Amino acid sequence: MDLRLTKEDLDIQSRTREFAEKYLFPYEIECDENEGLSPRSLAKIHKAVLNYKLNAFNHSKKDGGQGLTHFQQILLHEELGKATNGLWTLVWTASLPLKAATPEQRKRYLLPINAGNGRACYAITEPDAGSDPRMVKTSAVERKGKYVISGEKWFVTSANASNIILVHAHVDGDPDKPTLFIVDRDQAGVVKKRVPRFMHNYAFEHWEIVFDKAEVDESRILGKIGQGYELTKDWFTDTRLELGAHCVGAAIRATEIANDYAAKRVQFGRPIRDFQAIEFMLADMAVEIMAAKSMLYRIGAQVDAGLDRKIVHARASALKLYCSEMAGRVIDKAVQILGGRGYMRENPVERLYRDIRVERIWEGTSEIQRMVVGGQIKKRGLGIYVGWE
Repeated sequence: MDLRLTKEDLDIQSRTREFAEKYLFPYEIECDENEGLSPRSLAKIHKAVLNYKLNAFNHSKKDGGQGLTHFQQILLHEELGKATNGLWTLVWTASLPLKAATPEQRKRYLLPINAGNGRACYAITEPDAGSDPRMVKTSAVERKGKYVISGEKWFVTSANASNIILVHAHVDGDPDKPTLFIVDRDQAGVVKKRVPRFMHNYAFEHWEIVFDKAEVDESRILGKIGQGYELTKDWFTDTRLELGAHCVGAAIRATEIANDYAAKRVQFGRPIRDFQAIEFMLADMAVEIMAAKSMLYRIGAQVDAGLDRKIVHARASALKLYCSEMAGRVIDKAVQILGGRGYMRENPVERLYRDIRVERIWEGTSEIQRMVVGGQIKKRGLGIYVGWE
């Protein structure tokens, strides 16, 4: 079993780390204080993403991407996850379901978005539908050769930065016909209802959107009618791996800051890291990160080795559950070690503390991940998690 990173892996890791430290970290305070970045700052980061060849990392070179393996994508996400205020989202890529695009959709959406000309946001959650997609009320009804979409979506992340919305709707209101539609954000019938504020400040906004009889052609169906759940499920699987990596990166940065502070902060005549209370916290933080990273890297390597997608889905839930809760515990300890300084917004640890809380909620709550894991144990046995193949 060779656990060493290849030369190419190390290059991607170091390149992404350098990008994050030079082009994301310096903009954290601006984003936090202004709930977003200025057009000038966004343009500078956009150019740097292209210069560092980080755009469209999860798409093939044929589709305008970087052609990274899943494991390499995890290395990239880990480094980007160290940035606060969701600045990692500025390293763009076309949403995964667009891989199911028709040749015309590929030319019109997939290739331009991967090149940095446009963006797609994903509209799934509703006032009464979240973890259970069958509860979705947004419908798409065919009338005179067009589909009329009606409904309301919440938490549409990066809506203000997007030109198209991937809308998860039920054709004819039938939950057995979940379907994804490509909808122009600024077209008639798409109404921005509200821009709620959240615990963390994020690079872009999370809109509530009303679809008031928005009409689209049949050519705007992504994949096939009834395929929406499978496309969304695949998207969830990949984003859970992504968020797991973000959590590991965030926990590492917080621990590094806490460790450095504990070595320099002197009280009662010696560095506070020499006190067992602090030393034990740092030890626990390091061990938790080591365990999470081991799980993360294992699953990433298994995906590249061709692990059955159903098993990937099962393990992605375990990964997202553990990494998100691990990061919460680790960053909380980092705040405690820094004391009052860790509670100041100018300190990355404070921002990481606010940022990391949502990781236990979006793309499936911790409780949903436990349901998935428990269901997989019933279906496949404990070996899927405690075994090794």
